[in-house]
Amino acid sequence: MIMKKRFYLFIIIVSAFVPALVGWLFFSSKKLWLNMSWVHVLPHINAYINGTTAFLLVLGWFFIKNKKTSYHKYTMIAAFFLGIVFLISYVIYHATVPPVVYGDTTGNGILSAEELLHVKYWRKVYLAILFSHIVLAIITVPFVLMTFMYALLHKVASHRKIARYTLPIWLYVSISGVVVYFMIKPYYLF
Repeated sequence: MIMKKRFYLFIIIVSAFVPALVGWLFFSSKKLWLNMSWVHVLPHINAYINGTTAFLLVLGWFFIKNKKTSYHKYTMIAAFFLGIVFLISYVIYHATVPPVVYGDTTGNGILSAEELLHVKYWRKVYLAILFSHIVLAIITVPFVLMTFMYALLHKVASHRKIARYTLPIWLYVSISGVVVYFMIKPYYLF
C-alpha cells in the first residue's frame, strides 16, 4: 500500500513537472547557449524515436492479443525507455535552440506576411496537429506511468483497464510527432 502511494505521488510530480519544464524551455527566450552544434540532429533522432515507439506499441498490442505476454512486456519496456530517451533529447534540444516557426523560410523566428501567404492553409493544418499532439502528450505522461506502474505491481486487471486508453493516446502522440516533424522539417535551417 505504501509502495502504491509512493508510485502515485511520483506520477503526480512527474506529470506536473514534465509539461512545466517543456513549456518553460519552449517559450523561454533564455537558452543554454552552449557550444553543442550536434543538437541540431536531435529533431531527426526524435522523429526516429517516435516512429520506433509507434512500431513498438503496435507490436506490443499484437503480442498481448496473441497471448505472448513476455514479448509484450519487453516490447512495452522498450517503448517506455524510448519515451524517456525522447524526453531527454527533446529537453536538451529546446534548452539550447530557439523554436522553429512553421513557414519561416528565413529562419529569423518571425513569420512575415509574405511567408504567411505561402503557408496559410498548411500552417493551420500544422498547428491543429501540433496542438492535438501537445495536449495528448501531456495527457499521455500520467497514463503511461499508471499503466507501467500497474504492470510493475502485477495488477493485471487495472493494467488492462487503463492500457485500453493509454495505447491509442500514446500511439497518436508517437505518430503525430513524426507528422509534425515532417511538416516542420523544411524550416530547419541547418
